[in-house]
Formats: sequence, structure tokens, C-alpha cells
Amino acid sequence: MSQENVKLIEGMYEAFGGGDIPTVLAALDPQVEWREAENFIYADGNPYVGRDAVLSGVFMRLGMEWDGFAVSPDAVLDAGETAIGYGHYSGVYKKTGKSVRAQFAHFFTFRDGKVIEFQQYTDTAQFKEVTKE
Repeated sequence: MSQENVKLIEGMYEAFGGGDIPTVLAALDPQVEWREAENFIYADGNPYVGRDAVLSGVFMRLGMEWDGFAVSPDAVLDAGETAIGYGHYSGVYKKTGKSVRAQFAHFFTFRDGKVIEFQQYTDTAQFKEVTKE
């Protein structure tokens, strides 16, 4: 089952990169608990509970506030009922014109083939600096 989880996360990253947000959301449990890194610019809604909360609190904000925001995974690791993705974020914050390239690690926990918990870790200082006007 854990290799299936890795493949699901790889597919989610690919879908996100192609702007296919419905596919990303479909991989989430209806009551997913989504946590952005402490002090991250979108941590104000932690935990986001449910697909709609993730869509409006994270994904829509990324789409509206960034040009070319990308999630570029280097690998997805199998950790049993958890999959760990790591790589880099990049993009340009529209209000300031400043760009970011920050490492990330994502922990996805599964039940019955769906993501039930997500935890992000990233360089929050870079994001705070880029978004500071």
C-alpha cells in the first residue's frame, strides 16, 4: 500500500504543476487536516479542515498572490502510512515583485487511500521577506 501512496503524491505534485487542482483535492480525505508550517504566510488558518478550507485558504491564495508559483519535488519517500515529499518552492510575489526559492518538506498521512493529514515545513523567513512591502 505504501508504494501506492508514493505514486498518489507524485500524481498530486504533477497535477498541481499542471494547474489541475480538482485532481489534487480529490486525493484528500473530505475531512483532511492540513497544516502549513508555523510562521508561514498562510498558517493563519491552521489547521485547515476539509477540502474547501484547503482550496480557499491555501490554493486560491497561492494562485491570486503569486506569479509562476511552482512546487518542484526532488523525491517522494515511502514511510509506511506516511509519504514524505521534498524539494523547492519558487515564484514571484505579485505585490512586491520579489522571487522566492525555498526548500520544503511535506508529510502526507494516509487512511484508505486518501490523505488525512498534511504537514508542511519550509523556510518561512524567505517567504516573510519576499512578501514584505
